[in-house]
Amino acid sequence: MTSSFKVLSLTDRAADRIKAIMAQADKPVAGLRVGVKNGGCAGMTYTMEYAEARKPGEDVVEDRGVQVFIDPKAVLFLLGTEMDFTTTKLASQFVFNNPNQTSACGCGESVAITPVSPERVPATA
Repeated sequence: MTSSFKVLSLTDRAADRIKAIMAQADKPVAGLRVGVKNGGCAGMTYTMEYAEARKPGEDVVEDRGVQVFIDPKAVLFLLGTEMDFTTTKLASQFVFNNPNQTSACGCGESVAITPVSPERVPATA
């Protein structure tokens, strides 16, 4: 089932990078799975992995020709997030522009995120 609201959106750069990574996968994949987990010095880290298929309870976001499967435990942490891909002289990485993020550690590997309260979840967007 696809969400009636967009938990996460992709920039063109993020979608292009995801497509390139999926094309190099060892086996066929349906999309990218995104979530959050406890860890790091700021409290949480974003997770990404290949998704062969939708797992029960996952939201599916289809954006710019890419399917992103959202871990059900992460929905309220990711609501309204834009995923980008940036390249600088020193690094290339996915960046999460998350309105729910309250802080980040100095190294940029972990973040503090306040989940959206269920009563603030939009009915449609």
